[in-house]
Amino acid sequence: MSRIGKNPITIPEGVTVEIKDNMITAKGKLGELTQEYSEIKITLEDGTITLERDSDKKDLRAKHGLYRALIFNMIEGVAKGWTKELEMVGVGYRASNQGQKLDLAVGFSHNIVLDIAPEVKVETISEKGKNPIIKLTSFDKQLVGQVAAKIRGFRRPEPYKGKGIKFVGEEIRRKAGKSA
Repeated sequence: MSRIGKNPITIPEGVTVEIKDNMITAKGKLGELTQEYSEIKITLEDGTITLERDSDKKDLRAKHGLYRALIFNMIEGVAKGWTKELEMVGVGYRASNQGQKLDLAVGFSHNIVLDIAPEVKVETISEKGKNPIIKLTSFDKQLVGQVAAKIRGFRRPEPYKGKGIKFVGEEIRRKAGKSA
């Protein structure tokens, strides 16, 4: 039995979940998300969702845990939302935003201007003496992660000096460099 898949999901107040022919929809104060599923039986009763599978085939075991995690992330997202923070480490690295346009200066000859999806709220925090921080917030966990990975991909942290765009709290394995 999948340890993740067998855990029931409790639905918080303010969130409505609807299950119709292989589609599950979660509506909350922050937004609405839908997820398609297959081969897994999903039941909704008394404010809890349980997932069951018919057999112990390898792909069914994988889907059991996968769909449980996806549904949990949907419900958590429309209730509370998801946040990712990116830190820019490097001399002259700056970030600013005007609405949904993010302007990054990360050591190239030109600034990178990125249009961010309307579902994701972007905020830049620049304090004197500290590294600039980009804060992404949305109800869709997958979208927040995808946007954060795209931003991080412009200048990945390098292992010698640690310069680049990294997640807040991310540990970078450092290398020693040249030694005599």
